[in-house]
Amino acid sequence: MQPHKIYINGNYTTSSSNETIDIINPSTEEVISKIYDGTEEDVNQAVETAKKAQTGWEQTPAIERGKVVRKLGEKIEANREKFIDLLQEEQGKDYELATGEIDLAIDYFQYMSEWARRMEGEIVPSDRPNENIMMFKKPIGVIGGIVPWNFPVFILARKVATALVTGCTIVLKPSQKTPNTAAEFTKLVDDMEEIPNGVYNFITGTGGKLGNALASHPDVDMISMTGSITAGTKVMEAAAQSITKVNLELGGKAPAIVTENADLDLAVKHITTSRLANNGQACTNAERIYVQESVAEPFIDKLKTAFEEVSIGNPRENKEADVGPLISQDRLESVESMLQDAVDAGGEVVTGGKRPSIDNGYFLEPAIIKNVKQDSEIIQEEIFGPVVPVVTFQTLDEAIEYGNDTKFGLSSSVYTENLHEAMRVVNELKFGETYVNRENFEAVQGYHTGLRQSGLGGTDGKHGVEDFLVTQTVYMQYKQD
Repeated sequence: MQPHKIYINGNYTTSSSNETIDIINPSTEEVISKIYDGTEEDVNQAVETAKKAQTGWEQTPAIERGKVVRKLGEKIEANREKFIDLLQEEQGKDYELATGEIDLAIDYFQYMSEWARRMEGEIVPSDRPNENIMMFKKPIGVIGGIVPWNFPVFILARKVATALVTGCTIVLKPSQKTPNTAAEFTKLVDDMEEIPNGVYNFITGTGGKLGNALASHPDVDMISMTGSITAGTKVMEAAAQSITKVNLELGGKAPAIVTENADLDLAVKHITTSRLANNGQACTNAERIYVQESVAEPFIDKLKTAFEEVSIGNPRENKEADVGPLISQDRLESVESMLQDAVDAGGEVVTGGKRPSIDNGYFLEPAIIKNVKQDSEIIQEEIFGPVVPVVTFQTLDEAIEYGNDTKFGLSSSVYTENLHEAMRVVNELKFGETYVNRENFEAVQGYHTGLRQSGLGGTDGKHGVEDFLVTQTVYMQYKQD
């Protein structure tokens, strides 16, 4: 089995490393491909060619760059079923979510292509006579794009489409767990003569090695990285060496507040989706539930029924499966350990938490646990698996206090039919996103961003575009006859 080649300056090539990494199907535990465990030399070559290509790409009219971005989306669409299958194989998504991710990536390329004619500068009044002050928006330069394993196609789209339409060039590094979809996307780029050599580059290897090499490289102008707090911290430390801008989407610990005025059936439906989407492995997943004591018992009963009704299985073999595997054996063991620690501390498992009787794969039954403390690990740290703790509260003040009691600040949600409660929670929760009476998932025209240790900057929409741009202020003096 030959490893995927890397792609630098418009050409496929081998890595300077002879070491390879096996890519595992998490549903079957089979080796499905290999990648090179790349080196700093690979990074240097990719960044060098991206830097050389950037000036010419910036000078390409924005409308032409937009056409390229749109065509990339169209090429993904033409290969839609192949991308869906590759995504399920390497990441373990259920069919509905895998289809949704590919369709969203297509939509993102199409949406972002439209920004070619929307990037605008400003003209502001001067304090001096015969002078205009103009602010131009220009591409920041070379982007180091680091993609995670949980949404390897959609987040690739976020980084590549935004970089290309704004006039940036990019060095893309997929996760060492899910590189196959990125390798397939690279074939689409290679097939497009409209993309000059060096504008898009693809390297493979571990995040610790290549991510830090990208972040510390003096010719990288911004690192756009999605991943864990630990990885984000290392990227920031490396980027500090060259004062490189960082755009980070990190972990989350989303609270879901359910008041006594909630439609409980609606809340259960959307919280189940928000907790179990992507097998519990999304940074926006509802990670902890706060339910008002007066409705706690019926809510937990309904949630238990919903969790027990989901089907578990290999999503490539069973399109009806709602929950697939976790990404790896160590991820499975980590979630099991966190659940067991909560039980040892007095928590009560309402349902789930066992490995189902499936011969292979990293599967875990969706679990609900109650009687956990606010300061416990399962409440404070990201679970990233199909387990949800439930805590009761008496007053809305208490629920808001509990919700804000975290180092994270990405997503949050509230379920209530009371407008006054909803607005209080929206105004007082300190999170980048708050969802009211709906599941946790963002729109491409919104702004996906976190507070505190959930990240810096963001993606999607107008504000996502602006993160890839810099402002040049021009003071223009003129003579008056």
